Amino acid sequence: MHKLVVLYPQPPDPAGFESYYRSTHLPLASRMPGMLDHRFSTAISAQGGASPYFAVYEADFPDRATMAAALSSPEGRAVAADVPNYAPEGTLVLDYETETPPE
Repeated sequence: MHKLVVLYPQPPDPAGFESYYRSTHLPLASRMPGMLDHRFSTAISAQGGASPYFAVYEADFPDRATMAAALSSPEGRAVAADVPNYAPEGTLVLDYETETPPE
């Protein structure tokens, strides 16, 4: 499985971020082809202190090639074009292949 993770730092207007994110950005993201599942949270905590992140988004794809195709599709380009409308400076996008450890 290949994951796409987006970490959002504290936005200037948390209520505005959450409203826009839920009503506009997430519906766009849900249309990306090949995505198996996706989820998000704005209830971020950190062990031993305050979290530097306000929100996290995760998307699952079967492999890197499927993720790349989704991001370059018209739906993926619409998602990328929407990011400047709500994402605070310092937003971090990660992607990686996951492994299941041996038992």
